[in-house]
Amino acid sequence: MSNLMMNYLSAGQTTMSNIFLTRYRQLGLDDQEFAMWIQIYVQDQNGYVMIDFRKIADDLQMDIKNVYQIVNQLVQKNMVTIYSDKGENGQLTDRFSLNPAYEKLQQWMEQVEENQENSKIEGQIKRLFGLLEQEFGRPLSGIEFQRVHQWLDEDHYSPALIELALKEAVLNQVYNFNYIDRILLAWERKNIRTKEQVANEQKNRQRKKLQSQVDQTMNTTAPLPKVTLHNWLDEEDNDK
Repeated sequence: MSNLMMNYLSAGQTTMSNIFLTRYRQLGLDDQEFAMWIQIYVQDQNGYVMIDFRKIADDLQMDIKNVYQIVNQLVQKNMVTIYSDKGENGQLTDRFSLNPAYEKLQQWMEQVEENQENSKIEGQIKRLFGLLEQEFGRPLSGIEFQRVHQWLDEDHYSPALIELALKEAVLNQVYNFNYIDRILLAWERKNIRTKEQVANEQKNRQRKKLQSQVDQTMNTTAPLPKVTLHNWLDEEDNDK
C-alpha cells in the first residue's frame, strides 16, 4: 500500500447529518462560516478540548486573524460556545461546545414541523368552509362564518370533527347550523374527538336502535320498522 493511501486511511473519517449539510443557510450561516464550523466539528469529533485555531488556519490556508473573526461570528450566531471550566486542580481551562448548534437545529426543525402543521390545518379549514357552502348551496352569512370560527377557536373542535358533524346533518337532511352545533355538543359530552370515535358512536347507536326494534317486534305482530337516522335535536332532552 502506498504512503498516499496510508495517509488517506490514517486521516480518519467524519460523520455528519445531512441536515447540517443541506440546511446550514436556514441556520443563518454563509458558506465561509459553515466551512469554519465543519473544521470545529471535526476537532470536536476528534476529542479536542479547545479549538486549535492555528490548525484551522493551516488547513484552510487562512490568516489566523480571519479564523478568530469567523469563529467569533459563529459564537454570536449560537453555533458554538467557548467557556472556562475549572479542573480538579482548580485551574481554569478554556473549552468549546457545539451544543448550541444542535439546539438551534432542533428549534428550526420544530418550527418547520409547526409551520407544516399550521399549513395543514389552514388547508382543512379552507376545505371545511368550501364544504359548508357546497352543502348549503349558498355563501355563508357573517353570523355563520363567526359560528364556525367559534367552533374552531373557542370550542377547539377540529376542522375534521366539524366536517363529520356536517355530514351527519346532511344525512338527516337538516341544513341548520344549530343542528350541527347540537351534534358537536353531544359528541363533546361523550368525549368524542376523532373520526374513529364518531364511527364507533354511530355503530353503537345503530346497534341499540336495531335491538330496540327487534324487542318491539317480538311483542307485536307489526312488521319490522325501518331504521331511522338519529335526531340530534332531541339529544339535550334525552340527556336531561
